[in-house]
Amino acid sequence: MVAAEKIWDAAGVAESHSSEIPSSSITIDHSLALPDMKPFIVELCKDLFKQWSDLEESRFSLERVSGGITNLLLKVSVREKNDNVVSITVRLYGPNTEYVINRERELQAIPYLSAAGFGAKLLGVFGNGMVQSFINARTLTPSDMRQPKLVAEIAKQLRKFHEVEIPGSREPQLWNDIFKFFDRASSLKFDDIEKQKKYDEVSFEEIKKELSELKVLTDRFNAPIVYSHNDLLSGNLMIDDAEDKLYFIDFEYGSYNYRGFDIGNHFNEYAGYECDYSMYPSKDEQYYFFRHYLRPEKPDEVCDEDLEAIYVETNAYMLASHLYWALWALIQEKMSPIDFDYLGYFFLRYNEYKRQKDKCFSMAQANLHVHLSPTEVIFPPTSRHRRPPHHLILTSHNLYLSLLPAAATDARDIKKHFLHLVPLHLVVAAAAFGKPQPQLRFKSQTAFHDLFFRRR
Repeated sequence: MVAAEKIWDAAGVAESHSSEIPSSSITIDHSLALPDMKPFIVELCKDLFKQWSDLEESRFSLERVSGGITNLLLKVSVREKNDNVVSITVRLYGPNTEYVINRERELQAIPYLSAAGFGAKLLGVFGNGMVQSFINARTLTPSDMRQPKLVAEIAKQLRKFHEVEIPGSREPQLWNDIFKFFDRASSLKFDDIEKQKKYDEVSFEEIKKELSELKVLTDRFNAPIVYSHNDLLSGNLMIDDAEDKLYFIDFEYGSYNYRGFDIGNHFNEYAGYECDYSMYPSKDEQYYFFRHYLRPEKPDEVCDEDLEAIYVETNAYMLASHLYWALWALIQEKMSPIDFDYLGYFFLRYNEYKRQKDKCFSMAQANLHVHLSPTEVIFPPTSRHRRPPHHLILTSHNLYLSLLPAAATDARDIKKHFLHLVPLHLVVAAAAFGKPQPQLRFKSQTAFHDLFFRRR
């Protein structure tokens, strides 16, 4: 059996130019049984790859490949006229996945990631899927991801992945995506009465508040923005045991994003689809990963300060991963025909978020420091006759939470400095949803300086 590189060459596809990738308007019914699907797959292959156009259907064979819970993956093997057998992968997008996946973003990134040595090569696209080279390797299991040798290799490869440059906007997509998910997930209706009852148990007001507070917290990290996989679960990792080579695959959720989110999301996937969070890596296990991520060639030289910083960052964004996939699951429960308990998956992810929240928030707040820039503190003009109370205008989304751990240990200590204290949930909601920012009134200039400068 030979690899599919020659298909790439024969099609004249340059890895760095996705516009030159062969395309077909054919769409294939995702629900067909493999025997019924075969004629359509053969037609697709002949349409994309002209060197196969006159081959008999008997020279094509199909095999389902184990994968995730979004797409259908098929291994297509073709016996050419010289009796060489070439294998490719046909990926059929799950129905309605456009609600949760940006396909344009994915197709733009694949050639650049492939050129950097990641994933299968993109050989062609069609109405509801893509064709890629076949990787002759086995998919990892969640327990595989815990093996020290593989942990080190995944960390090294993820560092390399994060260094790939993809053209276009470098704006992190986490919160854009997650609030889109929220809007879609919060307006669903189910025909199934039992599903609707379970769905009605979800408090979207509570989730909205949680999202707002978490965004405010994570914004304070100024975490590195890197091109992220965003779905590095065991099913998207493959190992060629003979060549000892690790592969990252399936970049459909990829985007520029926060480093801590990509790593924290990967750690969450140690639990598998069963969500056994007893498998979440310990601090020592995370440190082992971070050493090989931060200094792939000299992991033992990473200092404790750098380890602690990325540990706190990662475990704050780990919370965002739970909310992201919880909301995703609600949408999938409505849109996906795949037989999976997405609604149950929502509750598993959201409950784990709530279980971990206090610990992660406390850890983050204890490790972050307040640094107010002049543009964040705005004083009203003073009068010759009367000095008005000073104002702190919340010009940044993260400022309010920044004040709490630095300024006081409890609400009483904060309130004594203010004529009025805006409730926290109103502030974070305004920050996250683009509302006008509230103002905090100080009783005096002395109170302002006592709160923010003497205490820092």
